[in-house]
Amino acid sequence: MTELSAGPQAETSFAAVLMPHRSLGPKGFTVLMSAVCLVSFATGLLFYLIGAWPVMGFMGLDVALIYIAFMLNYRAARLYETVDLTPGALTVTRVQPSGKAESWSFNPYWVRLDLEDRIGRSSELSIASHGKRLVFAAFLTDPEREDFAQALSKALSANKTPSLA
Repeated sequence: MTELSAGPQAETSFAAVLMPHRSLGPKGFTVLMSAVCLVSFATGLLFYLIGAWPVMGFMGLDVALIYIAFMLNYRAARLYETVDLTPGALTVTRVQPSGKAESWSFNPYWVRLDLEDRIGRSSELSIASHGKRLVFAAFLTDPEREDFAQALSKALSANKTPSLA
C-alpha cells in the first residue's frame, strides 16, 4: 500500500510511506484461527474416540504451527519505507520490523529512477546515482510499483525544473 502526499512543509516536494499489504486483518485472523481450532479439535476428538489418541497432539501441533506462521507474517508486515524529496536530497529510509532504520540519500538532480521488467519475476524499482544503486519498494505489487515509479518520476522532473516564482 502506498500513501502519497504533498508534504505540509514548504521544502518537501514529495513524501511517501510504502507499506506491505496484508489482506487479513485482526478480526479475520480471529475467525480463521477459531475455524482452524474447531476443525482440528473435532478431527482430533474423532481420532481419540476411535482409539488413535496420539493424533490429538499432532492436531494441536498443527494449530500451533499455523499460529506461529501468521505471527511471523504479521511481524514482517511492520517493515516500511519512506521516500522524501526535497530540492537538495532524495532520501529513502527503510525501517525493519525490529525497528532498525537505514537511510540512503541521493542528489535529486543526478538520480536515475529505473523500473526494470523482469520476465517471469516481479519488476524491480531502483534508484541509481554516482555509482550507488538502491533497490526499494520490493514488497509492492507490480501495478503498485509502476504507479509509484510514475509519481516519483513526475516529482523528480518537477524538482529539476526551476520555478519561475
